[in-house]
Amino acid sequence: MAGTINNTMDEQTQGLEFSDQPVPPDQRMARMPLTMAWWSVCSAMFYLVVAATLALAYGSVNAIIGMVLSVIAFSAVNAVLSRHSIRTGLSVSLFSRILLGRTGAALATLIFFATAIYYAVFEGSVIALALNSYTGLSYSLAALIVVIYSVVLIFGSIQNWLDKFNGVLLPFYLLGLLAAVVLAISTHGYSDAWLKLGPEGGAPANGWWNCFTAYMGVWILMMFTYDFARFGKKEDADYHGNINFGAPFYLVTFLLNGLVGIFLAASLPTEGGVTEISVVLALIHLMGLAGLIFVWISQTRINTANYYLAAVNMESFAETVFHLKLPKIVWACVVGVVTYLLMLADVFAYILQALAYQGIFVVAWVAIAMTHILKFDKLADNLDRSALEHAVAVNPAGLGAWLFAALVGLVLHFSGDTAAAYSAPATFVVGAIAYAVLYRLKTS
Repeated sequence: MAGTINNTMDEQTQGLEFSDQPVPPDQRMARMPLTMAWWSVCSAMFYLVVAATLALAYGSVNAIIGMVLSVIAFSAVNAVLSRHSIRTGLSVSLFSRILLGRTGAALATLIFFATAIYYAVFEGSVIALALNSYTGLSYSLAALIVVIYSVVLIFGSIQNWLDKFNGVLLPFYLLGLLAAVVLAISTHGYSDAWLKLGPEGGAPANGWWNCFTAYMGVWILMMFTYDFARFGKKEDADYHGNINFGAPFYLVTFLLNGLVGIFLAASLPTEGGVTEISVVLALIHLMGLAGLIFVWISQTRINTANYYLAAVNMESFAETVFHLKLPKIVWACVVGVVTYLLMLADVFAYILQALAYQGIFVVAWVAIAMTHILKFDKLADNLDRSALEHAVAVNPAGLGAWLFAALVGLVLHFSGDTAAAYSAPATFVVGAIAYAVLYRLKTS
């Protein structure tokens, strides 16, 4: 069939990233290499700090309940998304063409790579500040070093480099977590105070809900999952759906990291409250050079995913909007330049606001994707490439539902703390219902 995806794709143009076509069967990865590549996402100071921050704001017990519920929710959603991505070989960008049309797909891809860059800025800044604190290097020079090696690391593909690099570092990250806890106990003694953290006046009764919805702010991991899962083999779909992208991953990412974060926040003296930087500096003070190495491993692992996904989705965006085809290496360098400039600029408050707004659009995208897969999906295992290349400019059902759900979420987000706690769940529910109704109307 003309246009059918097969093994004759032009690798000189596309490399091994498949930014504008499904991943063919002969480029899929074995179980363990894909697992090691994906599990780069499980390590970040962010996961420790967000749990500690929630425990201080809503109580340790509520934070733990929120983490457990998040493990369940993330596992359930990604079991569906990962299987679909494996079956079709599509990326977020390509699937969005079907859901939203080419215009909507361009916007979704823009949000995706911008969010990945924002996270690269945060995680890279943590390493740069750690280097600045421990070695005395200026922050600007440390940031430049971090950006350069981060860009170089993603010159290789998922299939032949990132899996091996992150597989080697994973045991050292887990050992670092254990060492941090052991040293904290040996230095400061053990206390069960970490289970009793909370605000003055006691933890609010519905604090668990606030903690659960706070983790909906990182539903960008659903998009991360979809872009990684497309490299999985079809015969391994159950393994990836249940294990690799499922509960075991989130038990480590959210629950294990979160418990360690709460414990360290209660055990280590920090200056200026609990932040990624204060926790990092406390770890370096506690562990010395080993602490610096632990921070480097943690942040470098997750930044391989941040830089990789930012570059690949920027490449796809440029191809979709400007018909500009350049190698991924070029886009990796562009991501590096943008990241470095943002690391030097005092824009963190603005980036946090942007992430909050973009997070609502991400939740809406997930709602539409889940509804389409579970109710309306008719995609064959082997897609006709022309169906993607000639996708409509606007899919009114998908784009309409996406924008309407995001609007509802943004209105709630700006309506005060009480309403904001329901903005992400409301976005998901409205997006799913709106897409189902509009799709039925379009096809009736």
